[in-house]
Amino acid sequence: MKLAWIKGALAAGIALLPSAVWAQSVNISYLTHWAPETVALLEQAAKDFSKDHPDVAVTVRAVPFGDLLTTLRSQGGGQGATIAGIYDLWLPELARDKLVAPAPEAVAGEVKGGWPAGVVTAASVGGVLYGVPNEIDVYALNYNKALFKEAGIEAAPKTWGELKDTAAKLTKKDAGQQGFGMINSWAAGVVHPFSSLLVSNGGELVTDGKPVLASKNAGETFQLYEDLIKAGSSDPAMGTADANTTGPFLDNFVSGKTGMIIMANWWESALKAGMTDKFADIATAPIPVGPSGDKPRSISYSWMTVVNAGAAEAEQKAAWDFLAWLNSPKSGPNGASAMANILMSMGILPSRSSDVEAFKDKLGSEFLSGYVSVLADAKPFPVVLGGQEFSESLQQTIEALQYGKVSAAEAQTNAQADAASILEKAAK
Repeated sequence: MKLAWIKGALAAGIALLPSAVWAQSVNISYLTHWAPETVALLEQAAKDFSKDHPDVAVTVRAVPFGDLLTTLRSQGGGQGATIAGIYDLWLPELARDKLVAPAPEAVAGEVKGGWPAGVVTAASVGGVLYGVPNEIDVYALNYNKALFKEAGIEAAPKTWGELKDTAAKLTKKDAGQQGFGMINSWAAGVVHPFSSLLVSNGGELVTDGKPVLASKNAGETFQLYEDLIKAGSSDPAMGTADANTTGPFLDNFVSGKTGMIIMANWWESALKAGMTDKFADIATAPIPVGPSGDKPRSISYSWMTVVNAGAAEAEQKAAWDFLAWLNSPKSGPNGASAMANILMSMGILPSRSSDVEAFKDKLGSEFLSGYVSVLADAKPFPVVLGGQEFSESLQQTIEALQYGKVSAAEAQTNAQADAASILEKAAK
């Protein structure tokens, strides 16, 4: 009788205690490539989430962009990060190797209803959504208005002919000034501006899973690079860069040694930090149109957050709950998501439709409005198996052209042959 009473009393006592005390605590981790100040914002968002989810602890780990994919590959399975931010180009391989988990039905429904269809497609493989999209990036022509005024140039170039003429006028070899800056030493930094010029010339990189770099449009794009280099309007020695600091490439633009570049919207914060008051001299314009193009276009690419397929069931559930909250209109200021607030701190365009509306005033700034204006005609960078290897191979070919190791015609032939081999092998 006494034992039964004790059991009953214990049961009653348990019922009176807060459920959170008895809930099993779940620790999840978030892998990113963001800078310390941005990581701090994500950590604050995690703390805000934990106020209503005291049983979930979120830790954030950052690695350099160049190490992000290798970290994901090497730490796949239960020992890796629960959540990771990835470049959508990597998704087909990660999904094929079952390193990332399909989004639950509720999350997938929210994403399909709240994001543009093209962004949802980039976050999917075979019609299956594998994560939550966050940022979208496009390219535009950035130029220094002070250098333009000094050279007597009234407007940004609209065609390739005008681009070459403007670059020549801005070039002052004795002063170490180049008219048009090209990036090297960083795959996306090399390939995306080239690809933006290609699509503005009516071309494509890949069609139906096969490279189309043998086209007339691509040949003219390789030739444009050769023309700018041979004219002395672009100096490859001034273009060394990486995804974290943008290196001398950024330094030369910030210091007024480069008149024009083609770059993505995300580097607004780096420009502001480097130029301070002189940031007001920077303007944006659409990508100049090539001889075979019909209108300005840009390459676009996006990022997304995925969940480790090897994580325990409780960890996966907590991860999806956190991502759903982080990207919801209830987690940030004035109807924006906490994720969008983090992205906008870096000058990065959020991709959720409600976030674009919430930040419409800031997105209308002189710098960012030039990027927003080209979104409608942007062409997504092809998300295919072998996409990263394809991008790195094209990088090497373009750099060989920049340094005069191959001609434009040779670069085109090499690029097509290498891409065909890489994509065919990856598709098997």
